[in-house]
Amino acid sequence: MAVVDRVVLDGILAHLREHYPAACRHWFSDIEIIDIIDGTLHLLVVEDVRRRYLQRQCLDAFKEAAQAVTNRLLPVSFVGEIPLNINPTPGGVFKHQDDGVEDEIILSPDYTFDTFVVGPDNRLAHAAALAVAEQPGRAYNPFFIHGGVGLGKTHLLQAICQTAMCSNPDMRVCYISCNSFMNNFMDAVQEGKMRDFRHRFRTYDVLVVDDIHDIANRGPSQEEFFHTFNTLYQSGRQVVLSSDAPPSDIPDLEERLISRFNSGLIAPIEKPCYETRVAILKSKAAMRAIDIPDDVAGYVAARIDSNIRELEGALTTLQGLALIDNRSINLDLAKQSIGGRGVSNEPVQHVSVSVQSILDAVSGFYGLRVGDLLSKRRQRSIALPRQIGMYLTRRHTRFSLGEIGGYFGGRDHTTVMHAIRTIDGKRAADQSLDRDLIRLEDSLISVLTP
Repeated sequence: MAVVDRVVLDGILAHLREHYPAACRHWFSDIEIIDIIDGTLHLLVVEDVRRRYLQRQCLDAFKEAAQAVTNRLLPVSFVGEIPLNINPTPGGVFKHQDDGVEDEIILSPDYTFDTFVVGPDNRLAHAAALAVAEQPGRAYNPFFIHGGVGLGKTHLLQAICQTAMCSNPDMRVCYISCNSFMNNFMDAVQEGKMRDFRHRFRTYDVLVVDDIHDIANRGPSQEEFFHTFNTLYQSGRQVVLSSDAPPSDIPDLEERLISRFNSGLIAPIEKPCYETRVAILKSKAAMRAIDIPDDVAGYVAARIDSNIRELEGALTTLQGLALIDNRSINLDLAKQSIGGRGVSNEPVQHVSVSVQSILDAVSGFYGLRVGDLLSKRRQRSIALPRQIGMYLTRRHTRFSLGEIGGYFGGRDHTTVMHAIRTIDGKRAADQSLDRDLIRLEDSLISVLTP
């Protein structure tokens, strides 16, 4: 057994920062070195989720770094506690704790409540998720989160799992995608193991299913999930679901499942506003130990408004360019990195615009009366400008989807969501429409009030 000091670990972390910057996290500094035992470098990672994440996601990177620093073909093992006898015999003195979660999707240490940025677009979902995590089966059951891609649904699901596990060490938690649930179901049918399948999924204390909308139009899977849901719910166990749409808007979903899902709390997550996007960027940067100036965060947040994953991708690009060019992250680098990517939702100095200004601009541009945009008429000559009006209102105000629908003739939030998605899709494919939108937004800028 060779005695190894902290210098080796510092060298490993330095190698990772240079060659795998996107994988590095601020908590890597909490890793402790134990020793090289039986030709393997043992590293102490006390927290279960962090250790599992490193073992499954970062093992190869750590092996490469260890070999580069020590000049030895040195395997790496992440362990949960230091053995009482530092001179162990081979065969398992180190404890690899099983934390009680069965996660076919890897839980990420990044996705905790501490790192979730709360804003007006996700406040209800966050508060409800925290309540569910602290009191599974008693707060809101079932709990259903819905929203577009990359808006934080998965973050909240994983935060629920991690908090529930920490607060209730004996609790059995399952975090799984809907597709994985269906694949498990089909495998059980083919192998004649339905009894094992049902015993597994109907005895969890907390069942968390991501992307439940994927079960739509899957008759046998819906049937099985219906009975699984009923068993868990009737025994007071927690069910948490996420989807890209509320239950009633999921196509080909059986009415009985819609009814079950609607019986709990339905919480939407919408696109983050400008201030929330800035806060998200700063939070993501802090997790990676990246120094990002305020003007850079403001510039990136103003240019990219689609979702959180796009923001994180922009941060990764910035970090990579800074390392390649051996320079600090500044506004010039951000402009070079982002370039023409995205379209500005708000200027870097945040400003707002009234709904009336948008109605006036759109009706004037298309030669309509404001009353036409608010009417129930569905002619394309009116429907498209109306959708554009909703789209611009969503981009340039802080109103929720429901509030926007109220301004546009009392329409519901699903109509507004459909309008936004329609214009997003058409704008990408139709250069003429894109130019019209640019002109409309330019005209709005002139009436923005700081």
